Amino acid sequence: MFTKILIANRGEIACRVIKTARKMGIKTVAVYSDADAGARHVALADEAVNIGPAPSRESYLVADRIIAACKQTGAQAVHPGYGFLSENADFAKRVEEEGIVFIGPKHYSIAAMGDKIASKKLAKEAGVNCIPGVNEAIETAEQAVGIAKGIGYPVMIKASAGGGGKGLRVAFNDKEAFEGFTSCRNEARNSFGDDRVFIEKFVEEPRHIEIQLMGDSHGNCVYLNERECSIQRRHQKVIEEAPSPFISEATRKAMGEQAVALARAVKYQSAGTVEFVVGKDQSFYFLEMNTRLQVEHPVTECITGLDLVELMIRVAAGETLPLAQKDVQRNGWAIECRINAEDPFRGFLPSTGRLVRFQPPKETMFAADTSQLYGVRVDTGVRDGGEIPMFYDSMIAKLIVHGKDRLDAIAKMREALNGFVIRGVSSNIPFQAALLAHPKFVAGDFNTGFIAEHYASGFRAEEVPRDDPNFLVALAAFVNRRYRDRASGISGQMQGHEVAVGEEFVVVTLGQQGHNLTSPVQVTDFEGKTGSSHVQVGASSYRFCSNFRLGSVRIRGTCNDQPFTAQVERGTGKNPLSIRVAHSGSRIDALVLSPRAAALYALMPYKAPPDMSRYVLSPMPGLLVDVAVQPGQKVQAGERVAVIEAMKMENVLFAVADGVVGKVLAAKGESLAVDQPIIEFS
Repeated sequence: MFTKILIANRGEIACRVIKTARKMGIKTVAVYSDADAGARHVALADEAVNIGPAPSRESYLVADRIIAACKQTGAQAVHPGYGFLSENADFAKRVEEEGIVFIGPKHYSIAAMGDKIASKKLAKEAGVNCIPGVNEAIETAEQAVGIAKGIGYPVMIKASAGGGGKGLRVAFNDKEAFEGFTSCRNEARNSFGDDRVFIEKFVEEPRHIEIQLMGDSHGNCVYLNERECSIQRRHQKVIEEAPSPFISEATRKAMGEQAVALARAVKYQSAGTVEFVVGKDQSFYFLEMNTRLQVEHPVTECITGLDLVELMIRVAAGETLPLAQKDVQRNGWAIECRINAEDPFRGFLPSTGRLVRFQPPKETMFAADTSQLYGVRVDTGVRDGGEIPMFYDSMIAKLIVHGKDRLDAIAKMREALNGFVIRGVSSNIPFQAALLAHPKFVAGDFNTGFIAEHYASGFRAEEVPRDDPNFLVALAAFVNRRYRDRASGISGQMQGHEVAVGEEFVVVTLGQQGHNLTSPVQVTDFEGKTGSSHVQVGASSYRFCSNFRLGSVRIRGTCNDQPFTAQVERGTGKNPLSIRVAHSGSRIDALVLSPRAAALYALMPYKAPPDMSRYVLSPMPGLLVDVAVQPGQKVQAGERVAVIEAMKMENVLFAVADGVVGKVLAAKGESLAVDQPIIEFS
């Protein structure tokens, strides 16, 4: 067994590998870019080596620097994690040639299966069902349009070396095929150094289901059940679960056996995943094979009781798999939510910056410890005060729960999301909570178009269905009562002007464009019971009990004897005196006022925000990689005007109306802030 391994990655997956290595008594070496000097994975490892500047193409994607770090530290093996060089056959081969063990499949397996075009040819030879399409690299956008027409819309345009949603577009007409091909090539070139693109038929209303494989160097290969990954946004997975609520036992067996047959055809060893698109009649077609550990591997670990990272390390060291197919378990139900640094209220645009607060829910299961069942696990590469840089993936953490069944897992996940505190950057937690509460998700009735169908116009917290619309109002009143209790006890108050706690209030829920909702409430304390109040909102009655610390964000307690977890903050909304309350994807900003103050507040005029309709604003922090217009140019609505790169994704900005460009206010190559003007129309 190895005594020291190097992790050629960063963030969450680097921390995950370190945990298993530590359990196995193996020392670890972290590598880091200048942007990651203070990162969590650097602190966790036994040693750390700087490998270059912040951009990944100058650090994490430079094979020479990874190999040099191995030699410098005496690392005997390299675990590539996922992304970066994990599916680069040339890197795996070079590592092997240098006498270092690659903790993953052999380079020839990566070359055969990591290339999406070659893997489809091999899949056909192995008798695996494949989607209709053109399996050759396409050279021009015009050629792409012609091929798409021949196959029939909709089509999927994919980078051959793509993964994680990068270099992938769905086109429903000639215009989208033309533009999608260009964007795919650019993203693929920037992210993977390989701009080959191919096209295949897009199966409508599909489900995305994948089979986890594990093989060794002795010819053994098993499938470790499936994962349901159909909840996606822009082809990037949002929620994953295991097992799938959709497929039958017969389909599971057929998919698993085909996946194993494909792996055996290329003498596959280590962890790998075969992805399938599954129709509503449970017909399935091969999509691609990921020759690495997947982001969503924890849900498989939960239901099988296996540490996949440990198996990868042992297989790489030449050991035999410790289990046969008949030994693979399927215990309970696991769900994973990807917690990303993006703002769901601004079209899911990337959000970067410092994590002012990072307080994940309490863990009761831990990575690398497969003995714990039915609990909560958090895999992350960040910590309080850390940075979310613009150069890398947007993932902050992975929140994983394991339940006795699917409904138990959903309930555990909703509660865990309610208690996950992230401040300083925006996160998709409110959106995740809303998805978990959606009736169709709970029923297992969804496909890969679920988010596009149900959130076509974006996500707004006020549109989230609430079990009880008055709960947030009542909670705001309860929290305000606790603050007034404290204020009334402060010594030295002027006689005759002391803070009165009061019992009659009006909760003003702050809305858009000055439209507010008012709710008269009554709050009374239970005699002799600290931290308990009775709140009456109309005909609804609530009895709150909580000893939460004033000033903290997370509040736990009971409401009408039922446990709850929510988040409350003062002064973060539109008004510095407001209280923001969030629970299960819903959020309100509320003012809790006396009846007289509420009456006066209703007389306050609404101050409209400044008119910025003449400007094109940067919707996110990022790098301005292209300005497609110049002063004096006439522009039509829908015309491309600028391109911003953030977190490895290209974001194209279009004109929303016809006009003439007056000024270009930002230069190509400039780092932009949120809402920074780029173009002004005259």
